Amino acid sequence: MSHAETPAVRTPREVLNRYYQAMLDKSPDDLADLYAMDAVHEFPFTSPGFPPLYEGREAVRAGYRAAWGTSPVQVQEVRKIAAYETADPEVIIAEHVVVGTLPTRHAGFTVPGLLILHIRNGLITRARDYMDSSSVAAARG
Repeated sequence: MSHAETPAVRTPREVLNRYYQAMLDKSPDDLADLYAMDAVHEFPFTSPGFPPLYEGREAVRAGYRAAWGTSPVQVQEVRKIAAYETADPEVIIAEHVVVGTLPTRHAGFTVPGLLILHIRNGLITRARDYMDSSSVAAARG
C-alpha cells in the first residue's frame, strides 16, 4: 500500500512543490502518491491522445505511467511563475511553464500551464490541469 494513505500533513504549497518534482523526475508513482484514493484529475483543454480526466489515484498512476513511460520528452525545468493561495485554505492556483526537449527531434519546447489543486489532509482531491494544448501538440511532434 502506498505511503499516501497516511501522509504527513502537507500544506498546499508543499504538495505543489512535490507535484513539480514528480514532473521533473517523470515519476508516475510519486505523482499519484500525492492524490487521495477518490481524487479526480481533469484536463479542461484536451488535445488528441489525452483523456479529459483521470478518476482515482490509480487512474492517475496508470495514465501518467502510460504517458510518461512512452514519451521521449525530457522535462528540464518547471518555471514557477506564481502560486496563489486562495480564501479557501485547501486550494492553491499555480502558473508555470514546462521547459524541455524532445531528443528525437533535437528540439526544445515550452508549455505554459495553470494548475488548480484542491488539497485535503495533505492529499490532492481534485486537480484542474490547464495546459496550452497547441504547445503540447507541438512538443509531441
